[in-house]
Amino acid sequence: MTAMLPHEVALATIDFTLNGQPASALPGETILQAAKRLGTAIPYLCYMEGMRPDGNCRACVVEIKGERVLAPSCCRYPQAGMEVASASPRALHSQKMVLELLASDMPAKTYKTDSELDYWLGELDVGTPRFAPRLSPNPDLSHPAIAVNLDACIQCTRCVRACREEQVNDVIGYAFRGPHSEIVFDLNDPMGVSTCVACGECVQACPTGALMPAGGVGLIEADKTVASLCPYCGVGCQLTYHVKDNKILRVDGRDGLANESRLCVKGRYGFDYVHHRQRLTTPLIRLSDAPKSADFVMDPDDVASVFREASWDEALEVAGGRLREIRDSKGPQALAGFGSAKGSNEEAYLFQKLVRTGFRTNNVDHCTRLCHASSVAALLEGIGSGAVSNPVMDVLQADVVLLIGANPVVNHPVAATWIKNAVKQGTRLILADPRRSELARHATHYLQFKPDTDVALLNAMMHTIVKEGLTDQAFIRDRTSGYTELARNVEAFSPEAMAPLCGVPADTIREVARLFATSKASMILWGMGISQHVHGTDNARCLIALSLVTGQIGRPGTGLHPLRGQNNVQGASDSGLIPMVFPDYQRVDSPEARAKFEQLWDATLDPNPGLTVVEIMDAVHAGVVRGMYIMGENPAMSDPDVHHARGALAKLDCLVVQDIFLTETCYLADVILPATAFPEKTGTFTNTDRLVQLGRQALDPPGDAKPDLWIIQELAKRLGLTWNYGHVSEVFNEMRKGMASIAGITWERLEAESAVTYPCAQEGDPGDRVVFEEEFPTPSGRARLVPADIIAADEQPDIDYPMVLITGRQLEHWHTG
Repeated sequence: MTAMLPHEVALATIDFTLNGQPASALPGETILQAAKRLGTAIPYLCYMEGMRPDGNCRACVVEIKGERVLAPSCCRYPQAGMEVASASPRALHSQKMVLELLASDMPAKTYKTDSELDYWLGELDVGTPRFAPRLSPNPDLSHPAIAVNLDACIQCTRCVRACREEQVNDVIGYAFRGPHSEIVFDLNDPMGVSTCVACGECVQACPTGALMPAGGVGLIEADKTVASLCPYCGVGCQLTYHVKDNKILRVDGRDGLANESRLCVKGRYGFDYVHHRQRLTTPLIRLSDAPKSADFVMDPDDVASVFREASWDEALEVAGGRLREIRDSKGPQALAGFGSAKGSNEEAYLFQKLVRTGFRTNNVDHCTRLCHASSVAALLEGIGSGAVSNPVMDVLQADVVLLIGANPVVNHPVAATWIKNAVKQGTRLILADPRRSELARHATHYLQFKPDTDVALLNAMMHTIVKEGLTDQAFIRDRTSGYTELARNVEAFSPEAMAPLCGVPADTIREVARLFATSKASMILWGMGISQHVHGTDNARCLIALSLVTGQIGRPGTGLHPLRGQNNVQGASDSGLIPMVFPDYQRVDSPEARAKFEQLWDATLDPNPGLTVVEIMDAVHAGVVRGMYIMGENPAMSDPDVHHARGALAKLDCLVVQDIFLTETCYLADVILPATAFPEKTGTFTNTDRLVQLGRQALDPPGDAKPDLWIIQELAKRLGLTWNYGHVSEVFNEMRKGMASIAGITWERLEAESAVTYPCAQEGDPGDRVVFEEEFPTPSGRARLVPADIIAADEQPDIDYPMVLITGRQLEHWHTG
């Protein structure tokens, strides 16, 4: 009898016998998985949930009646009537012999306290090994984050599968033969000089400690573990902090909806900033004899020459008093606030509420203005929603993926793993980017178009689709408007006419256009390469139109996904940290929306849209804005034209900055308020997939640093507001009253499930993973097709300046750190 293939597994529950007792297996379950679910212990070492079963360790063998050979239960699927024995004398003897042989090769010392091999040796009461050990290889300590101790390696291949099949980094493999075979990195290089990207998936997979975090932390018992989130990019990976003595020992990936236990180098190893000696721990007030200058030279170790320490009461009184004085003497429009895409939804919500009710202006914005604001503008205009239509993981259900203007291997590493996994299972990847990235080697079509010619390329694709009759006419008729104007506009954009302009051959443009239009499911993902242009909104309009005219939206494996940059740029925008809209994108100039929030907040609200990030800086130079409150943003380093930004910040009559480090922006502040870092607070965060997720406090803050919510509320009191929020859940519950998209998400549900997708209108609703299935959230229920034309760049390469600058991140670097 042979093992069944996965696609041959019956769709109904399979009844069989396990150790003489009736048992049932769910569709697709192996014997081992069914046994685990039913509470029957079978030893295993090479098996790991979520990975392809390999069956090489043979620790999980079971006896099947009528079969001569013992079967690995991790690879074998039960059949109706099958009689399985995992604890028969024959099965137990084999299991114990395998474990004893593996134990005989283990070193005398251990590398981790939770070795799976040690656990099973104890469970099956395997004594001291009777066999001689193998020759132990030397340790490899060349990597800064990972220690390689192959003397503890049992060659289970979990690390190989983690690297090659899960993360698809293709670094770890096998070399040599027979008893000399061993794990190697690249061409048997030391791990530290290999192409390893330090995602740590191999470390999390290793059952024995052969691969461990550097520094011996595997031997330290944690005081507690805390389920939380990664604080870096918009993927929103769930993770577990292992904490001892108020310090993070290590981080493991958790089985979240966005990451399924995967992490990248930042999420797994980028936590030491929390314990850095330069953390702000006490409020600071600028010395009267320390003038501001845009040409400052920053020295974090010489704070005393610029600032003096103060109590919280004094710092808040000075900050609130000066801001209140500017508001009352110069008017509300003389104040502005920059919130953060790094803070929680509750912090973003309270911050914008403070600006709107305490400052009495809508001059509030954050860094989305400089990244995906153009995408959001096009999405709101075209389909009535600024969020994604489908989660990243839907690439696994797509036949074709168009990825343009994004480098997720660096910017969204875990999202990149899903794209690579999709390609491995047959999805065709169209990568369009002027700069060749790592994903180019996985792409079926790589379009290296000339910078600034996005509209030309995309309109040429639509020209092909329209002219060759590849549009979805039923979808266009029933669910869109503006098609006639769009079709007329793209007539002039033939591939032959656009090829010289964009640098992609006409035949290639036609080929990818046909591929995208004719597949059963095509999905579009894009990044800052699309949005950060003078024609960024037009770029996004073209992508929206491409999806709409082909009917590639509203189904799994289709849709539009602008990859969000920071961990809560989606949530901060949803929560109202934008000058022209209240929470949930309700316009401030709408009488109905304004009346709703005036009642909710018991305040009179400004009916005029506020200034954006760029406009606020210009208004400071013009003498209009005189005071600012900045939370968790560093515009003196991150804004374009830092001389302009620093000049504006230095010119302010009052600048209050709330942060965890003495940033460049802090150096221009009048008052600095020390806040808590991500692992030191609890709150919700919304990832790029529209998942509202709960981040839980794992550490106590250092010194006298305070939670951001506490600081915002205390400052609000100094501005005359009478807020009295206690737990963060009270803020979240107020948000639910004003935001229909999250009205059905309760705090209790988040504590139980950790993540819920919005929109979720009613309690108990599962949340809409895929949206726009039947209609769009527009007044007509239809999407709007908006034509786009080529806008020439203000500056073109010439003889004196022949280069084009294309910026990007490094994998290990984040923001202005």
